[in-house]
Amino acid sequence: MTSFSSSNPLVLPRDAHGMRRLPSLPAWWSCLLMVALWFGCTAWLRPLAIPDEGRYVGVAWEMLRSGDWLVPTLDGLPFFHKPPLFYWITAGSMAVFGPSVAAARAAAWLASTVLVTGLFVFTRRWGSVRQAWITVAVLATVPLFYGAAQYANMDLLVAACISVAILLFAHALLARSGGQAYRGALAAAFVAAALGVLAKGLIGVALPLLVLGAWGLATRRLGRVLTLLIWPPGWALFAVVATPWFMAMQQRFPGFAHYFFVVQQVQRFASTGFNNPQPRWFYPVALLLLTLPWSPWLAAAWRAPRRSASDLVSSELRTLMWVWLGVTVAFFSVPSSKLVGYILPALAPLAFLMADGACRVVDEAPAHAASPTRLSVRSARSWLAATTLAAAVACVALTVTAHFLQPKSRQVLAEQLRMLKRPGEPVFFLDNYYYDVSFYARLETPVAVVDPWRPAEVARDSWRRELVDASQFAADRPAPRLLLPAAFAPALCRAHTSWVIGPWPAASAAPPWLAGLMPVAQSGETALWRVDASRPGLRTALHCDGGPAV
Repeated sequence: MTSFSSSNPLVLPRDAHGMRRLPSLPAWWSCLLMVALWFGCTAWLRPLAIPDEGRYVGVAWEMLRSGDWLVPTLDGLPFFHKPPLFYWITAGSMAVFGPSVAAARAAAWLASTVLVTGLFVFTRRWGSVRQAWITVAVLATVPLFYGAAQYANMDLLVAACISVAILLFAHALLARSGGQAYRGALAAAFVAAALGVLAKGLIGVALPLLVLGAWGLATRRLGRVLTLLIWPPGWALFAVVATPWFMAMQQRFPGFAHYFFVVQQVQRFASTGFNNPQPRWFYPVALLLLTLPWSPWLAAAWRAPRRSASDLVSSELRTLMWVWLGVTVAFFSVPSSKLVGYILPALAPLAFLMADGACRVVDEAPAHAASPTRLSVRSARSWLAATTLAAAVACVALTVTAHFLQPKSRQVLAEQLRMLKRPGEPVFFLDNYYYDVSFYARLETPVAVVDPWRPAEVARDSWRRELVDASQFAADRPAPRLLLPAAFAPALCRAHTSWVIGPWPAASAAPPWLAGLMPVAQSGETALWRVDASRPGLRTALHCDGGPAV
């Protein structure tokens, strides 16, 4: 019988019982696989939320169907509210896996998986294996984070880029202080910041700089921090990754730079004319509530005694996380406009601190409870396991509940349109822009939107403003997208057979004849009509042969 050397890499080693055993995966691989499955298991369940998911997935769908991967478009009009990284990931995912809801959420799934795995690797390297796994359990089951991992917009994508950039920079600084290789991590930190800019704009680089600068001040190592922050090769890498798309857009659309950087970045941050104004205390309260049942463990980290003076790395890590959390909350509390998703960059340090507090509770617990108010080690571990289970159940329960609470979704109506519509038949929206219809109906061409386009309504932060702003960059588009009510009937006459989606009863922008036309489908307060302009009665009402429509 032929014998094989134990050094042969193709032969699996034997265990104590003589059985062949599979090699164990590296710890970070195990973490990556688990969190990827965890975040992906319900990504398909809930329909797209309106307006955000419908808007951004719709833009990605247009990118895929048009083949133009450079210019994001909304209803065929250049849409420059956000940079293209989310659209590239989402369109690429739909190109590979098909235009499903799960594929449309690929960017959030990817961001959540990378962020949790990156935090695990960092904590395991500079903390402990136990704390790393507890940190993973906390972050992966925080309801706010889990919900963001199921939500197709830019918030978690830019949060992941910001967080990974900070972690990589901190790793580079600590490694350099210990005489270890650090330039690879530092270069990767600049690339992550550049991807953050491509994900959502200047916040991708501004927030890491603020956090790291504050960390340098807090630890009295500002000089060392600045030495790495001004590293020329890093900024060269940053420019190579971040700037080409912006330069291409400015060259093609002369007003792009002012619109993107001044209007969409600076003015949205500084002014009060945008959506969801909230008081300054909004984010601290939101974080405490939306991280339940984990948030009580933060008190243990806050009350915990300082580590010994010799444990310098642990002390600096805790300082980094507190500074990171504080700077992020303070930064986003300044603007009047506050959305919950903006605060996602604070969740990585918050999870680290909650896990740190949990570790301290277990470490400081006596073997047996000395008093009714003092937990034993066994009880502390039981509470930690119960919190993990309760948080995981809450995440899944909230996702399942959200499946039934999507009143603005037009999925059913759009799928009816997809089955009934023939190629070449145009689609009209009345008094609204239905963000998710283009995706669910697989529309191959833009729709025409019929509205009075009153200046007061256009000035508000809404779908009207988005389309009007986008139309300013589309002077070369031959077909009109934004129609006044007077142009509606002539457009229907030219098409013969058209599809109209609008409020039911008929929209205010529609002529009286539409109220008497039976809808083909209805979803909530929205209806779908098939308009056959060749029918004699309807042709007369539309006055397709001349004169005003009635």
